[in-house]
Amino acid sequence: MTTAPVNIEQLRALIAGALEIEPEEVTDEAHFTDELDIDSLLMLEISTRVETAFGVPENTVIISGARTLAELHAVVVSNLASKTPAQPVIRPRPLHDPATRLFLFHHAGGSHLLYRGWAELFPQDWELCLLEAPGRGHLQTLPLIDDCDQLIDYVHTAIAPLLDRPFGFFGHSMGALITYQLTRRLHHEGAPLPTWLGVSAYGAPRGEVSANNRPHLMSDDELRGWLRTAGGSQPQLLDDDTVWHKFAPVFRGDFKLLDTWAPPRAPEPLPVPLSVFGGRRDKLTDEDSLLSWEAFTTHFRGLKLYEGDHFYLTSHRRPLAAAITAAMRSAAA
Repeated sequence: MTTAPVNIEQLRALIAGALEIEPEEVTDEAHFTDELDIDSLLMLEISTRVETAFGVPENTVIISGARTLAELHAVVVSNLASKTPAQPVIRPRPLHDPATRLFLFHHAGGSHLLYRGWAELFPQDWELCLLEAPGRGHLQTLPLIDDCDQLIDYVHTAIAPLLDRPFGFFGHSMGALITYQLTRRLHHEGAPLPTWLGVSAYGAPRGEVSANNRPHLMSDDELRGWLRTAGGSQPQLLDDDTVWHKFAPVFRGDFKLLDTWAPPRAPEPLPVPLSVFGGRRDKLTDEDSLLSWEAFTTHFRGLKLYEGDHFYLTSHRRPLAAAITAAMRSAAA
């Protein structure tokens, strides 16, 4: 394993070796599936070789959804640049004295790579902090946490030293629940509160989940079908048995956290400005459930919808970053 900077030619040779072709056939923008015929098993082989050569965990490579050599190179470079052993906070652009910190929380089955490349979309004096739950990425050797309160404990401990200046929270899907519960914890303890809270693609807390809608209890075939319907999960995670069995425990652990979380009864509205975001074609979260967040804050800042499904944000990074920036600045004014 090497810790030296990786250049794109090294990756080109690695992929060519796995495919048994000449390196020049692997152009920077050649699509893995359409032009290089890389199927799920070949992608797993490439990911294993990347881990061996550069120390980037194979599940990080697969879950990144990299579709070309250029994208894979960006994933590897980003991972090596931000690598901090056994730390759940990744800071792509560390600053000595940031004006603001924005904490970003990922979805169920995901990792901090959901927010790859986001740092460049925000003001230069803002520091982005990407949260990584245990059991994935460079935390893959740590046991999964499938209980919401325990994950809040873990995250709270990790970010406490970073709450020494204005900060905001943004969470997508499962990440939205974590941001909400973490804010409630800070409020209960009298700790500094975020200047703004953003929740994405997750409905406001409600009664217990129906026994018929608990993904962590589904059979493998049912869960894979459910994930396909939701949209957003990479095909190589769902269509190949070998790959699926590597990632299934992460999905099940995260869904168990969501399915077993008990919403608070008549919770006090948070004294924090809260904005909601979602996709117009999201099959998991409808507009009414998103609007229901209004009852959970004293300063509701509205709902903004984008074209797309549950993972709309991957296609709207720049306008979403602009909306988050404007919302945080307005809340802090």
